[in-house]
Amino acid sequence: MQRTMMVKVGLAGLLLAVTQVSFAYTGDQYASKAAIRIEQARTIALKAHPGKITDEELEYEKGGSGLRYSFDIVSHGDKQEVGVDAKTGKVLENRPESEEMD
Repeated sequence: MQRTMMVKVGLAGLLLAVTQVSFAYTGDQYASKAAIRIEQARTIALKAHPGKITDEELEYEKGGSGLRYSFDIVSHGDKQEVGVDAKTGKVLENRPESEEMD
């Protein structure tokens, strides 16, 4: 019985670890073209606008190199969109998100 319990707990922990590691953002298929990793881009975005990231994507869009990470960051109830160039790490936009931007 004790061995069975240990196996179940071990499998649950493994499943949790795999789930956390496999977190994917929208646009992951473009990651090989980006010089800046998503973790670096998150750090840059949160320095530009501290808060909690609620959505993130890697996309082709006008401005900068054309490939950018886009983050929705919530702080004090307001949502901000922060864009980070995926090749240079430069902040391309940092403005309140409006309904038209979605």
